Amino acid sequence: MDIRRPTINTRHRKALKLVYEFISPYRRAVAGALVALVITAGITLSLGQGLRILVDQGLATESPANLARAIGLFFVLVLGLAFGSFARFYLVSWIGERVVADIRKRVFNHLIDLHPGFFEENRALEIQSRFTADTTVLQSVIGSTVSIALRNALMLVGGLILLFVTNPKLASIILLGFPLVIAPILFFGRRVRQLSRLSQDRVADVGSYVGESLTQIKTVQAFNHQSQDRQYFGEVSEGAFDIARARIRQRAWLTTLAISLVMGAVGIVIWIGGLDVIEGRISPGELAAFVFYSLLVGVAAGAISEVIGEVQRAAGSAARLFELLQTRPEFGERGKSTTRLPERVSGRIEIDHLRFCYPSRPETPALDDLCLTVEPGETLALVGPSGAGKSTLFDLLLHFYSPQAGSIRIDGIDSSTLELADLRRCFALVPQNPALFNGSVADNIRYARPDASETEVEQVARVAHAHEFIHRLPEGYDTRLGDNGLGLSGGQKQRLALARALLADAPILLLDEATSALDAESEHLIQQAMPALTRDRTTLVIAHRLATVRDADRIAVLEDGRLLAIGNHQKLMETSPLYQRLARLQFRDQQS
Repeated sequence: MDIRRPTINTRHRKALKLVYEFISPYRRAVAGALVALVITAGITLSLGQGLRILVDQGLATESPANLARAIGLFFVLVLGLAFGSFARFYLVSWIGERVVADIRKRVFNHLIDLHPGFFEENRALEIQSRFTADTTVLQSVIGSTVSIALRNALMLVGGLILLFVTNPKLASIILLGFPLVIAPILFFGRRVRQLSRLSQDRVADVGSYVGESLTQIKTVQAFNHQSQDRQYFGEVSEGAFDIARARIRQRAWLTTLAISLVMGAVGIVIWIGGLDVIEGRISPGELAAFVFYSLLVGVAAGAISEVIGEVQRAAGSAARLFELLQTRPEFGERGKSTTRLPERVSGRIEIDHLRFCYPSRPETPALDDLCLTVEPGETLALVGPSGAGKSTLFDLLLHFYSPQAGSIRIDGIDSSTLELADLRRCFALVPQNPALFNGSVADNIRYARPDASETEVEQVARVAHAHEFIHRLPEGYDTRLGDNGLGLSGGQKQRLALARALLADAPILLLDEATSALDAESEHLIQQAMPALTRDRTTLVIAHRLATVRDADRIAVLEDGRLLAIGNHQKLMETSPLYQRLARLQFRDQQS
């Protein structure tokens, strides 16, 4: 599934509905913010009447007592405005931070359950960039922009009403300028929305490229690729800037036209109203109040035209997050499955006429009519040329993908009917390139079982021959590792991965045998740990070394997704030409 889709109004409506669902649990805070918003808007509008009283009853009467009362009323309104603004700002900002934290948690919790194929079709770094950038936009809009928009909308409506109450004649002149303001808002607003979506996509590209380059910094520097990366990143950054500049220009024109037209109308009103004051048709205080309301209306209209672009950006951000939340695993949700594995699983695996094609290659089966049975406690080695389907079989066992045909049964139970967490507790995976996370050594071993004690962690590390090198680290088991175990050798990473698999204590071990790229000493230490790792477990090994093949109970020979032969080493050397060739070329066997 591609998360990049054309922006349409339906998606924006659904996305904004999603935002409302996140806001609705905090109705009390929203109600409090709205009350504070109405109060502050009302007090601001009341300042116009206070100004009228100040001019007509304070200054015009030349009475110190009347002036003092007018000033006193003004300070009461100012204090009310200050405290109301505090309540409004605090509550609105709290709602913004709270809602965005909830959205981030919901999106992250959803993303980590999506099948790996989704992240192969959509770059994980780009999703990460959007995840952070779009939620930041939402936080800004919910925690600030929406409040500004609502406040100015109240000021606009209230100001218009009070303009007519104060002087209907002059208010009619102001009203004539509004169609001239609405037209550019509609025209430029559509363009701003389109450019906002493009701008955020370009920003996501920038963040994605930075993350990718820094993650692979050794490869970048090893091939002296910095100059090309600088050039490409410059092009990506300039592309993002060009889109942003176009968006800013449209928003600037939108704001400029709105303010110019409204304030132009205010200037005409002041001229006409001034003539009325000179002729005695209205009082100076009435004109002062009218000018005050005119300025409020003009500023409110300009502010609304300015924040409308931010609201449209938020709609685009919410739409992208909504798309992520709407994405479903290709095999659907199975959290409510009633089928359960027994507490103790023997580890029998039955693979029946399994067929699978990757979504990107629907015409070429990665596995084709594969039938295989692995007995409890048996060690089965999988051998074959690159692309034979060995790693694909591991992915299907763990249900990272769903097969197009056939079935996989664990202890006689169809794995497609099981809850994913129940299915995956049966497996411990040791990949060829072990995944280590930013944290301590103990945390990485304990990843398989977070509640494991320090004694258990140390025990499995000893069995995996990892305790010795861990003990030599600056802080032992508390030594923090960099991204993906930066600073550890390949053999050390593998021994940590073996310790993690031991701690999981799963009945089925999936081992993408990782000794093929290690030095002799590291390979020897890992081979010493293998008997403890495979004891009393069903083990499937993607084999690259003859030693692993010889130790296996049986060997399955795969090619182009099909099972060609199965048996022990001696039998296959006699009956399988492909195995003989692999034994000579890949396994470096000196026997024939």
